[in-house]
Amino acid sequence: MTSPEREPHTTEDPTGSPVGEEPTAGQPRRSGLRNPERAVRGLGAGTLSLEALVLLLAIQPIRVVGGDLGGAAIGAVIALAVAAVLLAGMMRRPWAWNAGTVLQGLLLLGGLLHWSLLGLGIIFALVWAYALHVRRVILG
Repeated sequence: MTSPEREPHTTEDPTGSPVGEEPTAGQPRRSGLRNPERAVRGLGAGTLSLEALVLLLAIQPIRVVGGDLGGAAIGAVIALAVAAVLLAGMMRRPWAWNAGTVLQGLLLLGGLLHWSLLGLGIIFALVWAYALHVRRVILG
């Protein structure tokens, strides 16, 4: 017993064009997300929130293992973490992505206070660069 043959069908996206085809020159490229702006804001906010958490949790290990982490360096780490949390909450603002980039530069400059802050700055600058790349790909 075999099943009856069915005609192959093509799946269409909401714009009416078959899935898998490249958009024409007049149509914007669709990302497949219901709300791409919201998804990108979530990526940015999540990245900054994770950065704030790591910065705050890194204070004690840096003090114990890494040598002398002075009061200025601890203050800088706390200030950067607070700034990251504030920026995570303001990702709807058009300037928030630029401010996040400045925050990564400030963390890199924190390497002048302690070498481990430079290491964290490099890691999070790369993560932020990837988030910017994803934003550019999704939003165009």
